[in-house]
Amino acid sequence: MHKIIINGGKKLEGEITISGAKNSAVALIPGAILCDEKITLANVPNISDVDALEDILTHLNAKIKRKKNGELHISSDTIKNRKIDKKLAKKLRASYYFMGALLGKYKKCEMCFPGGCSIGTRPIDLHLKGFEALGATIKENGDMYTIEAEELKGARIYLDFASVGATINLMFAAVKAEGTTVINNAAKEPEIVNVATYLNSMGAKITGAGTKRIKIEGVKYLHSCFHEVIPDRIEAGTYEIIGAACSNNLKINNIIPEHLESLNNKLREMRVNISVNDDSVYIGERIKDLKPVSVTTEVYPGFPTDLQQVLASLMTQANGESDIHETIWENRFQNLYELKKMGAKVKIDGERAYIKGKTELKGTEVYATDLRAGAGLVVAALLAEGTTIIDNADLILRGYEGIVEKLRAVGADITLK
Repeated sequence: MHKIIINGGKKLEGEITISGAKNSAVALIPGAILCDEKITLANVPNISDVDALEDILTHLNAKIKRKKNGELHISSDTIKNRKIDKKLAKKLRASYYFMGALLGKYKKCEMCFPGGCSIGTRPIDLHLKGFEALGATIKENGDMYTIEAEELKGARIYLDFASVGATINLMFAAVKAEGTTVINNAAKEPEIVNVATYLNSMGAKITGAGTKRIKIEGVKYLHSCFHEVIPDRIEAGTYEIIGAACSNNLKINNIIPEHLESLNNKLREMRVNISVNDDSVYIGERIKDLKPVSVTTEVYPGFPTDLQQVLASLMTQANGESDIHETIWENRFQNLYELKKMGAKVKIDGERAYIKGKTELKGTEVYATDLRAGAGLVVAALLAEGTTIIDNADLILRGYEGIVEKLRAVGADITLK
C-alpha cells in the first residue's frame, strides 16, 4: 500500500484541471458490453478503479485500447460471458454494473458480490428486485449470484430508495428488454444523465433521466458511439474545499457549476472567497474568520455524502461548532477518528457529528479508511503544522487522478511513496 506524505502549511496558488468523473466512468465502461459494435469513451480518468474494470473486461475477452489522452476504445464482439469471481468483483463496488450489462446483453450473469469502501451496509437488494421485475431469476450461493432470464420484458419498477447504482443497473438491464420499462423514484444525479445520454447515442430510447421517472423503450440493437465522461463534481468539490483551506488564489477548471451548487452555497455560508464562472471556480485568499455551518447529506441535488468527509476537515478551521447529519451511509464518520489524532475536537452521536473550531491541526500518521475519508485527510494534512503520513493511500488513488501531481503543481509539499 502507498503512503501520501504532506508537509503542511503551504499556500496554494495556480490552476487545477478536473478529470473525468469516476462515478460516471465506472458505469460507462461496463455499459460498453451492451453495444453491438464498438465505442469510444473520452475524458476517462486514469485511476485504479478504471484499471480494475479493464481487468474484468479483459477477463470477459473484450477488445480494449486505452490511450494516454484519456480515450478508451472498447469492442465487445469477442466477449465470452464468463463467471466474474471474487478476486475481480471485490476490487471495486462498481463491478456490480456488469450484472445489469451482462443480463441485458446475454440474459445471464454469474458474478460475486461486489467490493468497495467500507462506509456502511451496502446491499444490492434494489438491483435484484428490479432484475426480477424484468423477468430474471436469481440464485445465490454464498457470495456468488447467478442471474438469468429466458427473456426480459419491460416493467414498472419503484425504487424504495433513489439509488444511483440500482437506477443505472436497471437501465442497463432494460435497454434491450422487450417493451417499455418505467423506473419510478429514480436517482437524479448527473452521472445518471451521462449514462442515459451514452446509451441513447448508441440508439437506445431513454427519456426522463435526471428526473424521478425514467422511461426506457427496449431496442434490439445498439450501434457504435463516441461519448465523453462528464467532469468529476466530487473531485471538483474536493479541490474547492482545499482552496478554501489553503488558497492564495486558486482556479479550478473544467467544472459544471450547477453540479456543485449545494457545496458552493455552504462555502459561501462559511464566508469562503469563491467566484463561480461558466466552467471554472476561483478561490481567493483564505478567509481567516470562517463561520461554522450545518450540513445534511441528501441525494442529488442535495449535499453529497461523498463531500461531507472532505468538508469536515475545513470545519475544524471555523470559529464555533459545525455539525454534519449523515443520512446516506451509517458508517461514514471513520475519518473523524483520524482527525482527532491531528487535534480536531470532534463528537459523534449516531448519525450526527459535531466539530468545534478553530483548531490548529498537527501533522501525524493517519489511516485512510475509505476513498473520501482519505481525501478529507489530505485537506487536514495540507492545513496542519508539520508532517502528516497518510497510510492506505491506494484508496485515495481509486478516485483522484494525479492528485499528488496536481497539488504539487500549485505549491503543496506532497509525495507518494
